Amino acid sequence: MIIEILHFLLMPIIWLPIVIILGILTYRNYKKINQLKVLNVDSVLLMLEIPKTNDKQELSAEQMFASLHGILRDSESLKGSGGVQEHLSFEVVSTGGQIRFYVWTPKTLQSFVEGQIYAQYPTVQIYTIDHDYVDNREKHEVIYTAELGLTENTALPIKTFESFEVDPLAGITGTLAKLDSDHSEELWIQILTRPIADSWHKDTDNWIKVIKSGKNSFRFFNIDITWILQAISALWTPPAGGTTSDTKIELSERAKTQISAAEQKATKLGYEVKIRLAYLGNSEINAKLNMQALVGTFKQFNSTNLNGFKQLGGSFNKEDLDAYKMRQFTNPGFILNISELASVYHLPHTSVETPNIVWATSKTAEPPAKLPLITGIASTDENISAFGLTNFRGINHQFGMLRKDRSRHVYIIGQTGAGKSGLLELFALSDIFYNQGYCIIDPHGDFAVNNLRFIPQNRIKDVVYFNPADTQYPVAFNPLELSDPTRKPNVCSEVIGVLKRMFGDSWGPRLEHILRYTLLALLDRPDSTLLDISRILTDKDFRKETLEYCTDVTVLQFWKQEFGQWNEKQVNESIAPVLNKVGAFTANPIIRNIIGQPRSSFDVRKIMDEGKILVVNLSKGLIGEDNAGILGSFLVTKIQLAAMSRSDIPDVSKRRPFYLYVDEFQNFATDSFSVILSEARKYGLNLTVANQYIAQMTDSVRDAVFGNVGTTISFRVSADDAPILVKQFEPTFDGSDLIQMNNRHFVISMIINGEKAPAFSATTLNIPQASTDNLDAIITNSRNLFSRARAEVEAEIRATIEQSEKYKKELSDSGRQPHKEDTTTVQNTFPAQPKPAFIKEPSYQTFKKISPNTAAGKDSMTLKDLGNVLKQMDSVTPITSNGVKSATELAREQEKTMPKKPVEQGNTNINNFKHNQKNKKPFNKNKKKLNFESVPLTPIVSPSHTTEAPRKTNFASDLHDGHPGFATSQNLPGKHQLGENGFRQNLQGSNSSPDSGYFSIHH
Repeated sequence: MIIEILHFLLMPIIWLPIVIILGILTYRNYKKINQLKVLNVDSVLLMLEIPKTNDKQELSAEQMFASLHGILRDSESLKGSGGVQEHLSFEVVSTGGQIRFYVWTPKTLQSFVEGQIYAQYPTVQIYTIDHDYVDNREKHEVIYTAELGLTENTALPIKTFESFEVDPLAGITGTLAKLDSDHSEELWIQILTRPIADSWHKDTDNWIKVIKSGKNSFRFFNIDITWILQAISALWTPPAGGTTSDTKIELSERAKTQISAAEQKATKLGYEVKIRLAYLGNSEINAKLNMQALVGTFKQFNSTNLNGFKQLGGSFNKEDLDAYKMRQFTNPGFILNISELASVYHLPHTSVETPNIVWATSKTAEPPAKLPLITGIASTDENISAFGLTNFRGINHQFGMLRKDRSRHVYIIGQTGAGKSGLLELFALSDIFYNQGYCIIDPHGDFAVNNLRFIPQNRIKDVVYFNPADTQYPVAFNPLELSDPTRKPNVCSEVIGVLKRMFGDSWGPRLEHILRYTLLALLDRPDSTLLDISRILTDKDFRKETLEYCTDVTVLQFWKQEFGQWNEKQVNESIAPVLNKVGAFTANPIIRNIIGQPRSSFDVRKIMDEGKILVVNLSKGLIGEDNAGILGSFLVTKIQLAAMSRSDIPDVSKRRPFYLYVDEFQNFATDSFSVILSEARKYGLNLTVANQYIAQMTDSVRDAVFGNVGTTISFRVSADDAPILVKQFEPTFDGSDLIQMNNRHFVISMIINGEKAPAFSATTLNIPQASTDNLDAIITNSRNLFSRARAEVEAEIRATIEQSEKYKKELSDSGRQPHKEDTTTVQNTFPAQPKPAFIKEPSYQTFKKISPNTAAGKDSMTLKDLGNVLKQMDSVTPITSNGVKSATELAREQEKTMPKKPVEQGNTNINNFKHNQKNKKPFNKNKKKLNFESVPLTPIVSPSHTTEAPRKTNFASDLHDGHPGFATSQNLPGKHQLGENGFRQNLQGSNSSPDSGYFSIHH
């Protein structure tokens, strides 16, 4: 019996299959060991994002897999790698409620894989992922894994995309999108692919032969062993006698279909494939249900007569997920050709409407060839303001903007949180490191404070830190301070523009009219501040004193002829709106202590010329939005005027570049902002401005921005702004690209070497950590140099107000009446001249002794009284060698030219005078006496005495307002001139009537 058993075992039909199977298992184990070695090499996980407008369908994916087949090693290369062929993993994952597409690849193949993907999907965005999503598995209590296998022999194909009416990917992603809304569940799909040589076609041929023979095929461990069994059977059973090899078997239609499909499948490149599925959640019941649903979606590829997918077991063993994490591909899979593989995995296109797919927010574009790149060479990089990182097709280069191109200005737009402030910080950091001068106006505060942290020790003394919220140490800033008197109209217009922008809803022409003449009068008065607007409108004595400094005849005419004619009710109604607007911010102690100081503590022009740093923290949360807007607008105006004053530097190249950063600039932009954009470049002022949306700008400012800005940078914007902005970036980008960008991603149309470059995409650089934090030292230094204690400032403001009250009291104690409104029109026909040292001004007591009327307590005097005064003045006004005549002689000469008839009171010019004559209106014959209390007299002196600084001018206007024998100064065009021969009268031509004479007293 034993002998018979041994004899049976030694028969070839028994031991030969055993030997073959053992050999196969040994070979597979050897390959598995080598595969594990390969898994230890560096790998990278790539995330793919495609725009929702992608029109590349499954055929593009088939071409991609055909190209990726190029990683197949030949026999010689396989020997060098230990017989191991690299593989790739294509993955679809639903995690955190979002569906994403990944590709896992060995690091050595990354460039090749990315290149082949870009070739078929030009608009795809590929990101290298540092954190593998598989690492999040620990937070889930239940993990359920499974694999997919084929229902039939691998020679038969599954249903491919050509047979689908809709994209089969929609079914798969639809299942992934149906997980719990609380994001506590995840589903993962992993498709491992390894290219194989065409030798698999022989297996297909063998399978076809079996089918044609009418027999079935057999597989062992997923290996077709039909030919082995056939060989053994042939050895065991010799052919029957009379049987011929050409016996033909009739095939069924099903067999014919299978043979045709197998032959078709074998015409294309093949991959060895393994598909893993994983569910992560908190319920075993949900695990099985969701896995069943996911497997069911793959059954859409099943065909009744051909092949399909089926689930191969399932496990709740968490360790099974290790193979998933390692992308382990040791056991053999099944074979799919590139068409089948493309049907299972491809990127979504326009026909896929599954929610929660992470689409590419916008497409990327190639940067221009001349883009200034950061090289690491200091001599080159110091001319570049670095801020960006290119992102086209995974090629990341640091780049920036040439400093000379920044003179064309930079405009940044984007929704809140998109990255505007970070970009501004990067620009400013380059200015710090390369010792450039700049100013930051920040309405939020974070940008300003962060910038200060990066300022090195050697630049601390360069910084002026203007923080209105630092109420204990207010900085002095006077918007009415004039460094150049010729800029007075500019300052006036800018201040009005600021207030008009702030109070535009309740603004009116009458308010603006009064405010304009108020400011023009104050600008002639030394040390005026915005606090004086209320004083000049409400305090008659202060107004009178202010007008004594005024030399502008138009301004004086307003105050005397127009404002002075209003009754109390008209005055109150007219000035109330002005007081309301100005009081809205001057009543705030924070603002009052800043703008109430007459002398600014910093010189903007000096900061620009010397390359210093001005950082303005206008945090709206600390000082209020209106106050921040007004202060910022005044500062922008001050910087503009300082830049324009650089016209006194003839050589343009010597106007040192100065960089102005304004975040949310619409809060500070008046209509004159367009002037800055168009003119500032000539004076070395380079603007970088940012805001959130276009509607924040007025039409004039918007036109100036898009008409004059050289570089435009757009982060994510609204659907309303995209159609307008896209014109700056066409044809590279469309409106949808601007709407869907991620944070810190932007598109840019920039100037390079003075020429416009095509638009491209990029991301902002990471802001580095400050190596040293000198914030406290900067604040302390700035306080010491540019601030004063709050108590001191408030005491000074109170003293100014009390001084005015004291002045009124002194008038009352001396018996003088408070100033009355002076309504006389005054013509300032020559510049005010300084009084020589030897001339003494007659005092009020002198007039009181000479004039009977004034001595009697009256506030006016007759012409006779005037003569007496002039005689007295002869004692202090000698006739000098250069021809200055005494006041008496001048009065006598004037008396000869006095008109015989009085001029009607109230005429304002010669045209009115002629009109009245034509209509025969009667003159006013009422005798008006001189009012010496209102305007003290000073003698006329020669203009040759110009050694003293100009002093305030006293206009004796009441001398000629309707007085018999005097015409108002506006009635006739005659001029009084001072020359070597003293005072002389110059009438219009020789035909001037004696009635046209007039008399003015000037200093």
